[in-house]
Amino acid sequence: MSFANPAEIFGSLGLLSIVILMILAFFSVVSWGIIVNKFRQFRQINQEEAQFLQLYEKNPVDQLTLRNQAQAYTQSPSSAVYLGVTDRLPSSADLFTSQQDLETPIASQPPNRQYVEKVAQYIIQNQINHQEAYLPFLATTGNLTPFIGLLGTVLGIINAFGEIGEQGSASIAAVAPGVSEALVATAAGLFAAIPAVMAYNFFLSRIRKMSFRVEAFTIEFLNTLEESEKALEVEVAR
Repeated sequence: MSFANPAEIFGSLGLLSIVILMILAFFSVVSWGIIVNKFRQFRQINQEEAQFLQLYEKNPVDQLTLRNQAQAYTQSPSSAVYLGVTDRLPSSADLFTSQQDLETPIASQPPNRQYVEKVAQYIIQNQINHQEAYLPFLATTGNLTPFIGLLGTVLGIINAFGEIGEQGSASIAAVAPGVSEALVATAAGLFAAIPAVMAYNFFLSRIRKMSFRVEAFTIEFLNTLEESEKALEVEVAR
């Protein structure tokens, strides 16, 4: 089995077929750029997320130190939730102070639970939107490029049959070159679409797992916040 020289096939294409292949090449190059960038982004997110959660488990009381260290994990969604929520607390230092460190309890207005939950949900959604950036382009590539390639194939076959009509011959030798050239557009469309669809589904599954992990952390963190608030109220009442 022998394959035609790609340079010869490209040189024999018409102007419209070349334009279609250039469009498909653009979609393919941009898609691969997004795929490589997203792989790097998710790898960094996973590393920083694991580091922050490990830090949070080791440091449940000293919130000042935890806040200072959490600011270094700019790609961690859980760190973003933690910092975003504590920034909006009326007196986070009092709420997170341990009972042993309370010499003179200071009464502070407890945070509104619904407000804190809405803030956390907003931050989570913002993190999801950040991770989903440029993924619609992959979805568009996966859905659109096969049809662009099919369009190029149909136009190529139309031209091939037009040449057959001019030559007055319908032999395999006359039909095969034009049809093979026309099918190049379909192959190019599938070449652009298949990696884009696979990467899109893979990244969506990663985002879904990450969102579950952040929501679990948020529930635990808000419960810790509520318990700290109740402990502070007990100390104030005494």
